[in-house]
Amino acid sequence: MRRRLSVLAAAAVLALPLSVVGMNLAHAATLFSDTFDDGNADGWSKSGGSWSVVGGAYRQSSTGAAAKALAGSTSWTDYTVSARVTPIAFGASGRSVGVAARVQTSTNYYALVLTGGGSAQLQRVSGGGVTALGTAVVGVTPGTTYTLGLRVAGGALSGSVNGATVVSATDGTFGSGRIGLVASYASATFDNVSVDTGAAPDPDPTTPPPTDPPPTGTCRVSGTASGFATGTTGGAGGPTVAVDTAAELLGAIARSGPVTICVSGTITLPAGMYDVASDKSIVGVGSTAGITGGGLNIGGPVSDITSPPADAVHNVIVQNLSFRGASDDSINVQMFAHHVWIDHNDLAQGYDGLIDIKRGSSYVTVSWNHTHHHTKNMLLGHDDSNGAQDVGRLKVSYHHNWFDATPQRNPRVRFGEPVHVYNNYFFYNTDTGVACQADAGCVVEGNYFENVEEPVTNSYAGPRGRCVSRGNVFAGESGAAVCSGSVQEPSAYYAYTLDDASAVKALVTAGAGVGKV
Repeated sequence: MRRRLSVLAAAAVLALPLSVVGMNLAHAATLFSDTFDDGNADGWSKSGGSWSVVGGAYRQSSTGAAAKALAGSTSWTDYTVSARVTPIAFGASGRSVGVAARVQTSTNYYALVLTGGGSAQLQRVSGGGVTALGTAVVGVTPGTTYTLGLRVAGGALSGSVNGATVVSATDGTFGSGRIGLVASYASATFDNVSVDTGAAPDPDPTTPPPTDPPPTGTCRVSGTASGFATGTTGGAGGPTVAVDTAAELLGAIARSGPVTICVSGTITLPAGMYDVASDKSIVGVGSTAGITGGGLNIGGPVSDITSPPADAVHNVIVQNLSFRGASDDSINVQMFAHHVWIDHNDLAQGYDGLIDIKRGSSYVTVSWNHTHHHTKNMLLGHDDSNGAQDVGRLKVSYHHNWFDATPQRNPRVRFGEPVHVYNNYFFYNTDTGVACQADAGCVVEGNYFENVEEPVTNSYAGPRGRCVSRGNVFAGESGAAVCSGSVQEPSAYYAYTLDDASAVKALVTAGAGVGKV
């Protein structure tokens, strides 16, 4: 991931049409983002401590200093700075780690911090002296990751932890300034840093929607899979079970044989990934069903085998569910799983990927999903060294999805061929749309790209891939496709009909997500 400082962000937002379904001002502009995936911290200035990029995150490892890393522009005024912060160790209970806003100098700024004593504190740091503007007991455990958000809008200040506002105050000492990562005599890692503008915050994307009443009757899969997952039937022919608790859901997805599982309301899973057995349809009832806390793993445990086992997980459908706050991936498909259809879901703000497909999986279709409020959106292919499992596999179709201000991995592709990306709506992806690398072969056609910096590229990072771009719309401030090489045609595997690319924006914003089936 390359960090983005968008000097055109405000102008681009003003130019956007107002007819985008579901949009509001909260993600009108992303001024800056950094996931440290590129292995460096270029653009950050440091003072104190010991800073290094380790494992795709920015780590401050010293507990013997007041450490700061700063980025951005001194002219920024009203914005939200957010980051995933993992405290490692506190020098004492009063020591802290967190994020800073309106940084004028290394001793003058606002901060939202977590303390070793278990509180979240909104601070004004002036001349090095600290004034607590608000404090809330939240419970802080070293080794646990917290999403911190510090909002500054005029004299109104507020701080959130894991999406919930916990402290607020009014103060007019500092009117503009940079952002920062701060660690006062404490060690921590920082990741997924972003700076967003907007007149008012969105409804909290980590808060699950209201729950339905306990389920009655039955549910069913709507429509049939197209693309590479054609023929996937899920739990058809088996019993239908209704679930509205974690225990019921986990029991149902582990059953042998075909089962249709009707999820009602939002089910909170313990942190972790939970295995889905073959021949399952997991379907949300109505428009308010979902899963939070944990994620679904479609495929066996990770191993070094290079040929599909006879019992590879297969024939799974996930439809009409909202996913929030996953502790790892929201949906992970791995270890030679095949014939998987992921359709009409709403996914936001998990820990890692929203939909990742890797380790030899194939014949998967990802369709009509709405993804938003998340950076590392969709990965296809585990890493650049996993060719033994992935070459000749990872055949995936992505169609009619709404990649809504998701900066990168829309998707990021390795080794798969052909990977068919068609009739999707890409909106304000500040890093890349489709990144095709490591000898992958991508056909990208009939999509609508709006204000996407690099819509299609085969030279994003690591080894090059191959891609064909045809019939796409590049609107607003979108760049051009960067493609070369030849790719297998998807039509050699299945028949399909393209929608007119100029109509895709309206089609997808009206039809993607939950409650649309």
